[in-house]
Amino acid sequence: MILKKVYIGFIALVIMVSACTQTEKESEGKSSSVPIVDFSGIEPLLNISSDTTYIINFWATWCAPCVKELPYLEQIAKEYSHRKVRVILVNLDFPNHYESRLIPFINEQNISSEVIMLDDPDANNWIDRVDASWSGSIPATLIYNKTKREFFEKEFNYNELESIVKQYVN
Repeated sequence: MILKKVYIGFIALVIMVSACTQTEKESEGKSSSVPIVDFSGIEPLLNISSDTTYIINFWATWCAPCVKELPYLEQIAKEYSHRKVRVILVNLDFPNHYESRLIPFINEQNISSEVIMLDDPDANNWIDRVDASWSGSIPATLIYNKTKREFFEKEFNYNELESIVKQYVN
């Protein structure tokens, strides 16, 4: 009788461990949730008046300079999280690449910053509303807070980006 109870207990333990392991695997494999919005969903993020410094980066998975600078943006987000700095990555991939390219890329690169996919084909309408000087090329980055605003149409290295961010948080 005791052996039967031990055996049943062992089976129950194996089932519980198996269920926990499966849940962990499922959560690791789940794709990130990235909202898909038109420009009206992005525009409010471009003009928030607060003590927070916003770094809004426009990028795409097919853009080599964009991909090259993403780790620097991620590093800034982590290092300055205690200093009211918020990084938002606005993705410009084609919406039909959402599942096949964007989500796998975010998961593979362990992107932890907020990512939003912009699906608004009327770029001639919204590019100037981001910044009048923007030609439309990427990477492009808007950095601002309630007292200062700058737009950059270039690829950053870490030192350049950190130098600019320090001007905003000091």
